[in-house]
Amino acid sequence: MSPLEALLLGVAGGLGAVARYVLDTAVSRRVRGPLPFATIGINVTGSLALGLVTGAVLAGADPAVQAVLGTGFLGGYTTFSTASYQSVSLALSGRWAAAVVNGVGTMALCVAAALGGLAVAAALAG
Repeated sequence: MSPLEALLLGVAGGLGAVARYVLDTAVSRRVRGPLPFATIGINVTGSLALGLVTGAVLAGADPAVQAVLGTGFLGGYTTFSTASYQSVSLALSGRWAAAVVNGVGTMALCVAAALGGLAVAAALAG
């Protein structure tokens, strides 16, 4: 990795984190419910985008795209640690069903979104 790619990766990671914070704040203020829908939405859209980026690289795009957009921006944008913390918090507050739905449901949705992104990228490539 070149020094420029490393710099771009760091900048992209910071931008992804800012995007996550802004989106999480905006959604959380408007949507209230039994689950942390902002975090779920961020992780699902990030997984879809990572599937698209990975598919593009598999189809021949420059691997630096994977590093900068995938690892950098989407690594900063998505947040498995927050999703895990929120599931544990739900469990500790006695909301076991919500904790399981949040943890297992988020993982299932994210894997499905990533597969969907890969499928879309493959279809676009050829």
